[in-house]
Amino acid sequence: MPERILVIEDEARIAQFLKRGLIYEGFRVDVAYDGPSGLEMARDTPPDLVILDWMLPGLDGIEVCRRLRAAGDVPILMLTAKEEVADRVQGLNAGADDYLVKPFSFDELIARIRALFRRSAPSSRPEILKFADLTLDTGTHRAQRGTRFIDLTAKEYELLELFMHNPRRVLTREMIFDRVWSYDFGGESNIIEVYVRYLRQKTEEGGEPRLIHTVRGVGYVLREE
Repeated sequence: MPERILVIEDEARIAQFLKRGLIYEGFRVDVAYDGPSGLEMARDTPPDLVILDWMLPGLDGIEVCRRLRAAGDVPILMLTAKEEVADRVQGLNAGADDYLVKPFSFDELIARIRALFRRSAPSSRPEILKFADLTLDTGTHRAQRGTRFIDLTAKEYELLELFMHNPRRVLTREMIFDRVWSYDFGGESNIIEVYVRYLRQKTEEGGEPRLIHTVRGVGYVLREE
Protein backbone atom coordinates (compact mmCIF):
# COMPACT_ATOMS: atom_id res chain seq x y z
CA MET A 1 0.00 0.00 0.00
CA PRO A 2 1.38 3.50 -0.82
CA GLU A 3 2.89 5.46 2.03
CA ARG A 4 0.69 8.09 3.65
CA ILE A 5 2.13 11.62 3.90
CA LEU A 6 0.64 14.33 6.09
CA VAL A 7 1.27 17.88 4.82
CA ILE A 8 0.87 20.58 7.48
CA GLU A 9 1.05 23.88 5.60
CA ASP A 10 -1.09 27.00 6.08
CA GLU A 11 -0.55 28.46 2.59
CA ALA A 12 -3.30 26.80 0.55
CA ARG A 13 -1.49 27.28 -2.77
CA ILE A 14 1.63 25.49 -1.53
CA ALA A 15 -0.38 22.80 0.25
CA GLN A 16 -2.37 21.96 -2.87
CA PHE A 17 0.76 22.03 -5.04
CA LEU A 18 2.39 19.52 -2.69
CA LYS A 19 -0.74 17.38 -2.54
CA ARG A 20 -1.08 17.14 -6.33
CA GLY A 21 2.62 16.42 -6.84
CA LEU A 22 2.81 13.79 -4.10
CA ILE A 23 -0.32 12.01 -5.33
CA TYR A 24 1.20 11.96 -8.82
CA GLU A 25 4.31 10.33 -7.28
CA GLY A 26 2.10 7.58 -5.85
CA PHE A 27 1.67 8.67 -2.23
CA ARG A 28 -1.54 9.01 -0.24
CA VAL A 29 -1.81 12.56 1.07
CA ASP A 30 -3.67 14.32 3.88
CA VAL A 31 -3.49 18.09 4.35
CA ALA A 32 -3.87 20.22 7.48
CA TYR A 33 -3.71 24.02 7.48
CA ASP A 34 -2.78 24.74 11.09
CA GLY A 35 -0.84 23.17 13.96
CA PRO A 36 -3.71 21.83 16.11
CA SER A 37 -5.55 20.19 13.19
CA GLY A 38 -2.26 18.69 11.98
CA LEU A 39 -1.68 17.07 15.37
CA GLU A 40 -5.27 15.82 15.39
CA MET A 41 -4.90 14.26 11.92
CA ALA A 42 -1.59 12.65 12.92
CA ARG A 43 -3.28 11.13 15.95
CA ASP A 44 -6.43 9.93 14.17
CA THR A 45 -4.76 8.68 10.96
CA PRO A 46 -1.07 8.07 11.69
CA PRO A 47 1.06 9.08 8.68
CA ASP A 48 4.22 7.42 7.42
CA LEU A 49 5.90 10.83 7.01
CA VAL A 50 5.07 14.46 7.87
CA ILE A 51 5.92 17.53 5.78
CA LEU A 52 5.73 20.36 8.29
CA ASP A 53 5.84 24.11 7.68
CA TRP A 54 7.65 26.21 10.30
CA MET A 55 5.18 29.13 10.43
CA LEU A 56 1.72 27.85 11.30
CA PRO A 57 -1.34 29.35 12.99
CA GLY A 58 -2.47 27.88 16.30
CA LEU A 59 0.84 26.16 17.08
CA ASP A 60 4.08 26.86 15.25
CA GLY A 61 5.98 24.14 13.44
CA ILE A 62 8.61 23.79 16.15
CA GLU A 63 6.01 22.99 18.81
CA VAL A 64 4.13 20.66 16.46
CA CYS A 65 7.43 18.92 15.70
CA ARG A 66 8.18 18.46 19.40
CA ARG A 67 4.75 16.94 20.03
CA LEU A 68 4.93 14.64 17.02
CA ARG A 69 8.38 13.46 18.10
CA ALA A 70 7.22 12.87 21.69
CA ALA A 71 4.42 10.69 20.32
CA GLY A 72 6.55 8.51 18.03
CA ASP A 73 9.28 8.14 15.43
CA VAL A 74 7.46 9.31 12.29
CA PRO A 75 9.94 10.96 9.86
CA ILE A 76 9.50 14.75 9.81
CA LEU A 77 10.64 17.03 6.98
CA MET A 78 10.42 20.74 7.86
CA LEU A 79 9.77 23.47 5.30
CA THR A 80 10.70 27.07 6.05
CA ALA A 81 11.84 30.36 4.61
CA LYS A 82 14.43 30.64 7.41
CA GLU A 83 17.95 30.13 6.08
CA GLU A 84 20.12 30.70 9.14
CA VAL A 85 22.09 27.73 10.46
CA ALA A 86 20.78 28.46 13.98
CA ASP A 87 17.21 28.02 12.69
CA ARG A 88 18.07 24.71 11.05
CA VAL A 89 19.66 23.52 14.27
CA GLN A 90 16.57 24.57 16.23
CA GLY A 91 14.32 22.57 13.90
CA LEU A 92 16.49 19.46 14.14
CA ASN A 93 16.78 19.78 17.90
CA ALA A 94 12.98 19.84 18.05
CA GLY A 95 12.98 16.41 16.40
CA ALA A 96 12.91 17.07 12.65
CA ASP A 97 14.77 14.56 10.48
CA ASP A 98 15.44 16.86 7.55
CA TYR A 99 15.03 20.46 6.49
CA LEU A 100 14.20 22.19 3.21
CA VAL A 101 14.33 25.95 2.63
CA LYS A 102 11.65 27.67 0.53
CA PRO A 103 11.60 28.08 -2.41
CA PHE A 104 12.62 24.50 -3.15
CA SER A 105 12.74 22.13 -6.09
CA PHE A 106 9.97 19.53 -6.05
CA ASP A 107 12.48 16.97 -7.35
CA GLU A 108 14.69 17.65 -4.33
CA LEU A 109 11.68 17.31 -2.03
CA ILE A 110 10.88 13.89 -3.49
CA ALA A 111 14.53 12.82 -3.20
CA ARG A 112 14.60 13.80 0.47
CA ILE A 113 11.28 12.04 1.14
CA ARG A 114 12.55 8.81 -0.40
CA ALA A 115 15.82 9.11 1.54
CA LEU A 116 13.86 9.49 4.79
CA PHE A 117 11.77 6.41 3.97
CA ARG A 118 14.93 4.42 3.27
CA ARG A 119 16.51 5.52 6.54
CA SER A 120 13.37 4.78 8.58
CA ALA A 121 12.72 1.37 7.01
CA PRO A 122 13.14 -1.44 9.56
CA SER A 123 16.27 -3.52 9.19
CA SER A 124 15.59 -6.98 7.81
CA ARG A 125 18.15 -8.46 10.18
CA PRO A 126 18.40 -6.64 13.52
CA GLU A 127 21.79 -6.74 15.19
CA ILE A 128 23.11 -6.40 18.70
CA LEU A 129 26.10 -4.09 18.38
CA LYS A 130 28.63 -4.16 21.22
CA PHE A 131 31.67 -2.09 22.09
CA ALA A 132 33.29 -2.22 25.54
CA ASP A 133 30.29 -2.23 27.92
CA LEU A 134 28.06 -0.32 25.47
CA THR A 135 25.31 -2.26 23.65
CA LEU A 136 22.91 -1.13 20.91
CA ASP A 137 19.97 -3.21 19.68
CA THR A 138 19.20 -2.17 16.08
CA GLY A 139 15.86 -3.95 16.21
CA THR A 140 14.45 -2.13 19.24
CA HIS A 141 16.73 0.95 19.13
CA ARG A 142 17.57 0.34 22.79
CA ALA A 143 20.99 1.29 24.13
CA GLN A 144 22.59 -0.01 27.29
CA ARG A 145 25.77 0.83 29.21
CA GLY A 146 26.51 -2.13 31.42
CA THR A 147 23.16 -2.82 33.10
CA ARG A 148 21.92 0.77 32.69
CA PHE A 149 19.44 1.45 29.89
CA ILE A 150 19.77 4.66 27.86
CA ASP A 151 16.87 6.49 26.18
CA LEU A 152 17.82 7.95 22.80
CA THR A 153 16.10 10.32 20.40
CA ALA A 154 15.90 9.28 16.74
CA LYS A 155 18.92 11.38 15.75
CA GLU A 156 20.95 10.29 18.79
CA TYR A 157 20.26 6.67 17.84
CA GLU A 158 21.39 7.21 14.23
CA LEU A 159 24.61 8.86 15.35
CA LEU A 160 25.38 6.18 17.93
CA GLU A 161 24.62 3.41 15.42
CA LEU A 162 27.11 5.00 13.01
CA PHE A 163 29.79 4.97 15.72
CA MET A 164 28.95 1.40 16.74
CA HIS A 165 29.24 0.17 13.16
CA ASN A 166 32.66 1.84 12.89
CA PRO A 167 34.50 1.23 16.18
CA ARG A 168 38.04 2.66 16.44
CA ARG A 169 37.59 4.33 13.04
CA VAL A 170 37.91 8.12 12.90
CA LEU A 171 34.72 9.53 11.36
CA THR A 172 35.11 12.91 9.69
CA ARG A 173 32.53 15.65 10.04
CA GLU A 174 31.72 15.27 6.34
CA MET A 175 31.04 11.55 6.75
CA ILE A 176 28.79 12.13 9.76
CA PHE A 177 26.83 14.85 7.95
CA ASP A 178 26.34 12.55 4.97
CA ARG A 179 25.36 9.44 6.93
CA VAL A 180 23.17 11.02 9.64
CA TRP A 181 21.81 14.26 8.18
CA SER A 182 22.13 13.48 4.45
CA TYR A 183 23.21 17.01 3.55
CA ASP A 184 25.82 19.60 4.44
CA PHE A 185 25.15 22.32 7.01
CA GLY A 186 28.33 24.16 6.12
CA GLY A 187 31.41 24.65 8.23
CA GLU A 188 29.74 27.10 10.61
CA SER A 189 27.27 24.56 12.02
CA ASN A 190 27.86 22.95 15.40
CA ILE A 191 25.09 20.36 15.08
CA ILE A 192 27.54 17.44 15.30
CA GLU A 193 29.15 18.85 18.43
CA VAL A 194 25.68 19.30 19.95
CA TYR A 195 24.66 15.69 19.34
CA VAL A 196 28.01 14.26 20.39
CA ARG A 197 27.58 16.17 23.64
CA TYR A 198 24.09 14.68 24.07
CA LEU A 199 25.47 11.16 23.53
CA ARG A 200 28.34 11.72 25.93
CA GLN A 201 25.98 12.99 28.62
CA LYS A 202 23.76 9.93 28.26
CA THR A 203 26.48 7.29 27.90
CA GLU A 204 28.53 8.73 30.78
CA GLU A 205 25.62 9.54 33.08
CA GLY A 206 26.50 6.71 35.46
CA GLY A 207 30.12 7.82 35.76
CA GLU A 208 31.35 5.45 33.06
CA PRO A 209 34.57 6.29 31.16
CA ARG A 210 34.28 8.19 27.89
CA LEU A 211 33.99 6.19 24.67
CA ILE A 212 33.31 8.91 22.08
CA HIS A 213 36.49 10.95 21.64
CA THR A 214 37.29 14.09 19.65
CA VAL A 215 40.03 13.93 17.02
CA ARG A 216 40.84 17.62 16.71
CA GLY A 217 40.54 19.05 13.24
CA VAL A 218 39.15 15.78 11.86
CA GLY A 219 36.10 14.36 13.61
CA TYR A 220 35.28 11.73 16.23
CA VAL A 221 36.12 8.15 17.10
CA LEU A 222 34.56 5.43 19.26
CA ARG A 223 37.38 3.88 21.31
CA GLU A 224 38.39 3.01 24.81
CA GLU A 225 40.99 5.06 26.67
